[in-house]
Amino acid sequence: MERWSGRTALVTGASVGIGHAVAEALAKSGMNVVACARNVGKIEELAKSVGNAPGKIYPIKCDLTQETEILQMFKTIEEKFKHIDVLINNAGLAHPEDLLTGNTEKWKGMIDLNVLGLSICAREALRLMDKDNIDDGHIININSMAGHNIFASMPIIHFYMGTKHMVTALTKALNAELRQKKSKIRVTSLSPGAVQTEFGHNLYAGSSQATAAAAAFAQTFPLLTGKDIADAVLYVVGAPAHVSIHELIIAPTEQPVL
Repeated sequence: MERWSGRTALVTGASVGIGHAVAEALAKSGMNVVACARNVGKIEELAKSVGNAPGKIYPIKCDLTQETEILQMFKTIEEKFKHIDVLINNAGLAHPEDLLTGNTEKWKGMIDLNVLGLSICAREALRLMDKDNIDDGHIININSMAGHNIFASMPIIHFYMGTKHMVTALTKALNAELRQKKSKIRVTSLSPGAVQTEFGHNLYAGSSQATAAAAAFAQTFPLLTGKDIADAVLYVVGAPAHVSIHELIIAPTEQPVL
């Protein structure tokens, strides 16, 4: 990680869970971390808690479902840091909406964040890298095991799975476009299995039966933690510049392979 010391990262969805842990890990590794979310209160607390770290955290409020807010965020980044060197596309959303009866607005919400928000952030990050001739940058899309499998027994996340399959395809396609340009910028899809975060609780919010089922599942075997994913991010970003990790799937040892 030494070559990234003093350079700039953007972590989306950094208020809780995986993004929170990744922002902290990158700052402690010496990077200046722009950490964004709709609610920046917890990011501001994190920035204070890592105040003695080699790097710093810069909270910024941004609703990643709104392109105007994303573009304004990148304008602010350009003014303050000129560009970013590492993008962690972490923000994601799942609603319990199946394909037979799902709510259209909830479907749109997942597409707006999981697909369009991710793609716009990647496009703008690459634009700033190109402007400043940064050819060793890195984009990590936090994907999911759901982006590689269809869990037939869990229809409430089938549409969500579709958005994550698109993340898998977009990551491969972006790598292809960069290779065609002879760019050395790397793009990685990092796909966690079951992680102990607020994500699952939010997914099942409003259904006491589903919440109880999720809680029971969490006791079945030790789940991954946000720190586990942050460690994986450090591994991927810290790989030598000539090594490109296109896909990394990380799951609890005891999680069934589907």
